[in-house]
This record gives sequence, C-alpha cells and structure tokens, in this order.
Amino acid sequence: MLKIGLTGGIGSGKSTAANHFESLGVPVIDADEIAHQLTQRGQPALQQIAVHFNSCIDSQGHLLRAELRELIFSNPTQKQRLENILHPLIRNEILAQLLQLKSDYAVLCIPLLVEKNLFNWVDRTLVIDCPEALQINRVQKRNNLSIPQIKKIIDCQASPESRLSEANDIITNNGSTQELAEAVKKLHNFYQSLCNPLTDQ
Repeated sequence: MLKIGLTGGIGSGKSTAANHFESLGVPVIDADEIAHQLTQRGQPALQQIAVHFNSCIDSQGHLLRAELRELIFSNPTQKQRLENILHPLIRNEILAQLLQLKSDYAVLCIPLLVEKNLFNWVDRTLVIDCPEALQINRVQKRNNLSIPQIKKIIDCQASPESRLSEANDIITNNGSTQELAEAVKKLHNFYQSLCNPLTDQ
C-alpha cells in the first residue's frame, strides 16, 4: 500500500485537504485525532501525562488542553517530554490502523512529519503550503487564539522552506475550498496511477 504523508503548518489547510481525500474514498489516518483519543480521561497516555503535567489535569481527570498547549509552546523541554510520551503510542496506533486497510493507498496526516524526521513512516510527502498571514487569519477564526500565541506555535514548527524542500508533492492552499478540492483530485488521480501503472501488452 502506498502511504502518503500529508503535512503542513498550523492553519495551512491539512484537515480540509484530508477531508477531500476522504470524500474520494481514500482512507485517512490522522495523528492529531489519535493523540486526542489517547489523551481522553482514563486512557493510559493521560495517566503518564499526569505524572509530568499535573497542573494540566482537572479534578475530574480531564486534560486541560489549552493550558497544556500554552505550557509546551513556552517550554521546549516540556514539549519534548510530552512528545516522548505520545509519539510511540501514536506510531503504534497508526501501524495498527494501516493493517486494517485494503486500499491502494492511504493518507497519513502527520503535522510533525518534517520536524520529527518521520519520512520512514511514508512513501511520499505531500505538503500543504500557504502564506503565514493566511495561516494566522485561519487559526484566529478557528481557535480564537491571539496573534502572539499563533506566532509562538508557528515558530516551533518547521520553516516553510525546510518543509517544501522535503516535499514530493505540494499544494499551495491560498485560494478557495473548490480550488483545494481540485488540486486534491489531481493528486488522487496521480497516486492511483502510481498504484496501478499501465503494463505493456
């Protein structure tokens, strides 16, 4: 099975692109969704997180996600500690989900693909790119974060140049949702051709 690693900076449109792939019948495995599931109340990962980030757990045992986000994007050591807990668990779950699939190809939505050098997880890297001003505007509307908070997150991520230098495929997402859908459809056709090359008769 061909594994496409879909990545991009915050607010670039990764999730929207992933939704377009799903609408075309392509299985999508989302690392962020897996992380969210792993950190639900009562999950073993949350118990590990509570040992190091007790101030980010409420009295009912739920993760205070906004507080944790503020903490890790202000402290690289704490960010690394959280990733050390979650990333092995996320990888195991991705592998488990891949084993259940029977499609020609799948999309793995992995925000930190470039930052964590996870290229051995995938066969091709697809980067969703857009200008920083557009990233900030989208995240403000979606998450109601301040511009300094958003810039702090962007500064913790790979630079656009380093991300694009690792890309096999690039979608510049600075237009309409329809334009993004059309770009995804073109790549879908291309990926299908890679999975089912014409053989000489």
